[in-house]
Amino acid sequence: MTPADMVLTPRGVRFLGRYFPCSIGKGGIRADKREGDGATPVGAHRIVGLLYRADRIARPADWARPIGPGDLWSDDMGDAAYNQLVRTPYPHSHERLRRADPLYDLVLVTDWNRPDAEPGRGSAIFIHQWRRPGYPTEGCIAFSRTDLRWIAQRIAPGARMIIPPR
Repeated sequence: MTPADMVLTPRGVRFLGRYFPCSIGKGGIRADKREGDGATPVGAHRIVGLLYRADRIARPADWARPIGPGDLWSDDMGDAAYNQLVRTPYPHSHERLRRADPLYDLVLVTDWNRPDAEPGRGSAIFIHQWRRPGYPTEGCIAFSRTDLRWIAQRIAPGARMIIPPR
């Protein structure tokens, strides 16, 4: 572990000497993560991307990439692009990255089940904004908008989100 890693603890996520309240998946913490179980996967997940809504917020870091109107994330286990960024038109099951709500205005992409995705092991494990404190996610880690922005401005590609077993 390095100080630049984020670590989930009972007090929240520890990063750069601070603790941030967060939400986790409605399915809890699981070592045997499966698509659709709502669980946050155990492990040390590298940060491999930073996406943001340029029409809503300023660029959080020089390595951030804007989310375009046609950007989607494949969650179709039978598709060759499973657990990857894809674009419209896209005939398979997917999640829209450019959402009407603010949850994906700023997204840290993890390497969970990437780049060589195993079908059914789970997709779209991100770090993003929460709906409200304590409201669970579908498996992601979520923070307040203010805390997420603070983290995104300081985290580097390759840093890890460490999720220990509970």
